Amino acid sequence: MWPRRTMRKPTVLILAVVILVPGCAARSRTTTSVRDVREGLASYYGPGFDGKTTASGARFDMQAMVAAHPTYPFGTIVRVTNLTNQRAVDVRVLDRGPARGPQADGVLIDLSYGAAQALGFIRQGRTRVRLEVLRWGD
Repeated sequence: MWPRRTMRKPTVLILAVVILVPGCAARSRTTTSVRDVREGLASYYGPGFDGKTTASGARFDMQAMVAAHPTYPFGTIVRVTNLTNQRAVDVRVLDRGPARGPQADGVLIDLSYGAAQALGFIRQGRTRVRLEVLRWGD
């Protein structure tokens, strides 16, 4: 005769899925909603600044997905989309910039070399972008 099995484990698993999945979906929606949108130019910085301390106190890694923005709070997560080729990356603001001269020319954000490489504009030096704030920093 076969041992008697209970339905306890599958029932608990189904109950856990029913309770947890809606909560996960709600959290993911709030972290991806766009808080601010701007369009303009992006430039990049890298080798001369690699390893130096940023305005936020973090060490700059030119290969990391980070950026400098003149006003966004440190830690802000921004989706940057290259409007020429539609490539996009998410970067974290950890520095101040660009300088006043490039800002006067319409540059909104300075990206790390790694982010600029992912967006495909190293050769051009600048490109037209859309910035979408996904989450404000502190």
